[in-house]
Amino acid sequence: MPFARLARATTPTAHIGLGLAAVGRPAYINLGRERDLPAERSVDALRERTHELLDAAYAQGVRYFDAARSYGRAEEFLGDWLRAHPEVDDVVIGSKWGYSYTGNWRTDADVHEVKDHTLAMYETQRAETGKLLGDRLDLYQIHSLTPDSPALTDTALHERLARLADEGVSVGFSTSGPHQADTIRAALDITVADRPLFRSVQSTYNLLETSAEAALAEAHEAGLTVIIKEALANGRLVAPQAPAVLREVADEAGASPDAVALAAALCRPWAGVVLSGAATTEQLFTNLHAVTVDLDEERLARLAELTEDSSAYWRYRSELPWS
Repeated sequence: MPFARLARATTPTAHIGLGLAAVGRPAYINLGRERDLPAERSVDALRERTHELLDAAYAQGVRYFDAARSYGRAEEFLGDWLRAHPEVDDVVIGSKWGYSYTGNWRTDADVHEVKDHTLAMYETQRAETGKLLGDRLDLYQIHSLTPDSPALTDTALHERLARLADEGVSVGFSTSGPHQADTIRAALDITVADRPLFRSVQSTYNLLETSAEAALAEAHEAGLTVIIKEALANGRLVAPQAPAVLREVADEAGASPDAVALAAALCRPWAGVVLSGAATTEQLFTNLHAVTVDLDEERLARLAELTEDSSAYWRYRSELPWS
């Protein structure tokens, strides 16, 4: 398993990963992008920003990097960086298939990505990812599984994914939406030749949306590596829009709200990797302070009061504008 490299890592930040959703394409749904990115979001400008972040993250001990076919040119930017740094051989590289990027490098596109979980899409996107990341790909995940996804029942797809695992690439899945727990449990039941198919799960979990926690603990108990995404709720847990109780706990801890929110995810006993979605090096550095934040039971109990109804959380998220 590639995540064994993280288990052997000695840096305290090794279990914080860097996700490239926010910098691989000009538009995304994170709050505050008008402040985070240059007004001219050309391919070259975002390639440079991505490489700055990768340089800074690696120097600070981050050892997991996360991309996807639908993150614009994120795989391309990451592949370029890896080829420019052949000495970097201790990182874990993950990507995802199942969505196509359709934004045409515009912030005002009508549709930015399209979902397709068929075997044909897998074959197409696996070849595309291979051209960009080559043999550096460690983990390939189905992107945003939901209970109605055909990928949960397509046995031909399962057999092809099992062959990918036999070729040395770990197979995983990510989840989205108010029924993440149902999706996780359904995926845990999938086997090929009496062996569990999936070795990792990447799910949304944060102080506002905790509904998948029990299922993620079950996945961890079953031997899967759990990756937490959207730990900052697409910017809702970052100053200045962070809720008052989060800001109060952050002041007491001598940290920023984003560091506290990430620390709350990192302290889950089932959490293997928690992703930072930083778009600037300044954000990355404050995110990484999460490893120094001490959250006792009293502070965690106060933060638990922030939890929202899952359906309401996802309804709000679906209304966030691409910008």
